[in-house]
Amino acid sequence: MTSSRQRNERNRGRKWARPAPPAEAGTEWLWGWHAVLAALQNPVRPAPRLLLATAERARQIPAGGAHTPPLEISDNAAIARYLPQGAVHQGVALKTPPLEAVDLEEMASPAKGLIVMLDQVTDPQNVGAILRSAAVFGARGLIVQDRHAPLLTGALAKAAAGAVDRVPHARVVNLSRALETLSELGWRTVGLDTAAELTLEQALDGPATVIVLGSEGEGLRRLVAEHCDVLAKIPMPGDFESLNVSAAAAIALYEASRVR
Repeated sequence: MTSSRQRNERNRGRKWARPAPPAEAGTEWLWGWHAVLAALQNPVRPAPRLLLATAERARQIPAGGAHTPPLEISDNAAIARYLPQGAVHQGVALKTPPLEAVDLEEMASPAKGLIVMLDQVTDPQNVGAILRSAAVFGARGLIVQDRHAPLLTGALAKAAAGAVDRVPHARVVNLSRALETLSELGWRTVGLDTAAELTLEQALDGPATVIVLGSEGEGLRRLVAEHCDVLAKIPMPGDFESLNVSAAAAIALYEASRVR
């Protein structure tokens, strides 16, 4: 028999693959017109099945996509059976696995433009809306924590309206170490914090900016905030405490793109 010590010696130095995330309802399906069209135009997106509710819907699929699969004419009820309850599919659904994440350093090199980092923002609607704003304002990519972020499929992709296939994303184990890497690569990291002394306009500086947003309930965690180069707030003269994280992201991205 092999002892535990022998097994440890044999396994030392091996590189183990990261386990796949658990399966969730609808994770192999995209739905909604804009999400599906963007996926069909993405050359790295496999798409074995495309369901459409009507022949008229099928005629609206543009020719010349990256890899349009055979069109399957179905009906709304039949499409809905493949999707989570309540999914608003607009008469179209595409079977496809989640996109692969990109390497952080590959995304961040060279240091120029905008990147968004999310610290445990877990609501798919919020993440989808943030991705949509990132695409609108030309962000280079999105960084999320591996274990505390939703998959970029399903309802999230529907909320992103095609941005999932337009904005690369990186999944990292430790956000603090990722911030250190970004700083070494020449990025200025700006964390949003309602208690900060500087305004966002005062804090933004330089050609390469990472905007870091915390969860709506807790905000930035202490270690993540400490690893940011500067903390900044969005001025809110109205008598109200805070913004939804997706609204804050849109304002921050607009301000950062305007300053640049």
